[in-house]
Amino acid sequence: MNVIWDKLAKVVLFLLFLAGVLAVFFWYLPLIEQNQRYRKELLALDMRLNEQERLGRLLRGSIESMQKDPKAVERLAREKLGWAKTNEMVIRFEGPQR
Repeated sequence: MNVIWDKLAKVVLFLLFLAGVLAVFFWYLPLIEQNQRYRKELLALDMRLNEQERLGRLLRGSIESMQKDPKAVERLAREKLGWAKTNEMVIRFEGPQR
């Protein structure tokens, strides 16, 4: 009779321990899910930051080129403004109108 009570007490203790572990798990489950959402958001923001840094480098290079390279300024004026040197003719091609 005493052996049965000892085994039963061990089973009850084990089940109480298991219930405690499950309670802690379910208690922290929302925090774990929130942590996962924050990690995904952090990765997305890191990717966005990297893209913005790349764009910043491109723009800095373009600005530096405009400040230091007169040929770049001339090329930009010819492309965007349609300017030409003396005795040059500018020909513009337009797409079909709809």
